[in-house]
Amino acid sequence: MHGVFSGNSRIAGLEVYLPPARLDTAAVERRIAESSPGFRVPRGLIGRVTGIRTRSVMAESEQASDLAANAAAKVLAGCGLQAPDVDLLIFASASQDMVEPATGHMVAAKLGLQCPVMDVKNACNSFLNGVEVADSLIAAGRYARVLVVTGESPSRAVRWSVPDFQTFAGSFPGYTMSDGGAAVLLEAALPPAAGTGSAKAGSEGILAMAFTAKSSHWSVGTLAGGGSAFPRDPEATYFTMDGEKLKDAFLDLGCEVLDHTLESLGMKWEDFAVVCVHQVSAPYREIFAERAGVPQGKLVPTVEEFGNLASVSLPLQLKMAIDGGRCGPGDVVALVGLAGGVSLGMAVVRL
Repeated sequence: MHGVFSGNSRIAGLEVYLPPARLDTAAVERRIAESSPGFRVPRGLIGRVTGIRTRSVMAESEQASDLAANAAAKVLAGCGLQAPDVDLLIFASASQDMVEPATGHMVAAKLGLQCPVMDVKNACNSFLNGVEVADSLIAAGRYARVLVVTGESPSRAVRWSVPDFQTFAGSFPGYTMSDGGAAVLLEAALPPAAGTGSAKAGSEGILAMAFTAKSSHWSVGTLAGGGSAFPRDPEATYFTMDGEKLKDAFLDLGCEVLDHTLESLGMKWEDFAVVCVHQVSAPYREIFAERAGVPQGKLVPTVEEFGNLASVSLPLQLKMAIDGGRCGPGDVVALVGLAGGVSLGMAVVRL
């Protein structure tokens, strides 16, 4: 378990982009049936298991970089910034346009940026880890203004033709996924005012970040194609996952990193305006919240209407909470990320 307690940077802007095309769960089941002669999904099964009603689907002409660039353009416009004002762009996503070059270059080109770029990848925790990298670089004085973006395009890795229930079950994660983009602009935070050094009162900014991992569980869920292991195997281009083993992996991971972070800050879950938790399904959101001790009233439910947006899940929840008036300047929020591999992370931010 590793944590950073600093307040080095603040969120200057946050935006999300969701493609306008929608795909409801009944349509997902129909498409599987149409593409799978001899196999039919039990009616309503996906909805009952996940609670997901609909999801976003990118256009055939769109790439992961487009989703990220659309969100980033909204951030820059909202902050009144031009391309030269950005010192570094980090593309932090489970998805990518291609293996090489870094997708950050495609995003930067579409935005007209001339700054350095890099990619950060850690499954559904990619965006949270991208924020961690940006905050650390700002603290080191390397950059003053960093744009962290993500573009998730999981619809390109869904297996629609399944010969049997076993294949369907292994491909199940794909039927929960949704496409989208998000961007956050981080800037150096102002030093806290005298006498306001506690987490509950003080200047805006990132107050803490902490992560842990149990990498022995990496094989529980994979999208294996495109690397050295399966460079050209078409079967490796689809999501595969063992849901029960994944649940056991997260149970093995535990919640100590969350408890330690709260204790170090002298805070309880009740002190947060909202607690954004990565959501793969509605039932698992409730199970995790109960295990971690997060009050239901602090959660921001999104998976039912937006599906599993991978690393876009947390920025979407925060954006919805801000737009809905559930949190605002001066409030402290938590971002809790869970990801395949497996890993668990948390960011505590004062808006």
